[in-house]
Amino acid sequence: MSQVQIEASWLEALKAEFEQDYFAQIKERLKADKQAGKTIYPPGRLIFNAFNKVPFHEVKVVLLGQDPYHGPGQAHGLSFSVPKGQRIPPSLRNVYKELTADIEGFVAPKHGCLESWADQGVFMLNAALTVEHKKAASHAKIGWQKFTDAVIQKLSEEREGLVFMLWGGFAKKKKVLIDESKHLVLEATHPSPLAGTAFLGSAHFSKANAHLEKQGKTPIDWRLEA
Repeated sequence: MSQVQIEASWLEALKAEFEQDYFAQIKERLKADKQAGKTIYPPGRLIFNAFNKVPFHEVKVVLLGQDPYHGPGQAHGLSFSVPKGQRIPPSLRNVYKELTADIEGFVAPKHGCLESWADQGVFMLNAALTVEHKKAASHAKIGWQKFTDAVIQKLSEEREGLVFMLWGGFAKKKKVLIDESKHLVLEATHPSPLAGTAFLGSAHFSKANAHLEKQGKTPIDWRLEA
């Protein structure tokens, strides 16, 4: 992690966090896990992928996840997304169902890679940025949430007119970090199949675009290449 490069605007925005004792403790924990032979996801170079893909001042939409995928090759630093060639996760399949209903011209692709959204300003942030192999939420309490809470607050304080998509009880708890007088907060049930069809009909994607267009910003093209 000491070799990870973080995009310059985020490095500046979060400089105070990187200098905190808790962040040093995160690095020490990851170093210790690696020395103990544990497999950590995503790979070190992708831990800050969401930040490197979307500079601080280019964020339009924040899509908050809880934890990286904990299987081999799945996590690549973008919440809900998996690299091409990986099986589409069940929650993302439900997201595709909602997109098909909500966005004209959307056709569900045969992959789960959402990088084209990041290229347009969708900041796909997980509350914990790392996880141990096959151990969900194993790094949820090592300090990452303090860091990502600071990220959300920084975006709320220093940016205007963002869209925050909060899916599920965990994400909704982050609402207190967001100034709703400045930003649009969209809440829905998590798209997990465990919640049945409750996520469907939320229309978050069209609502986000309407909000962006109202501000004179370019809407997100949610369509994904086949």
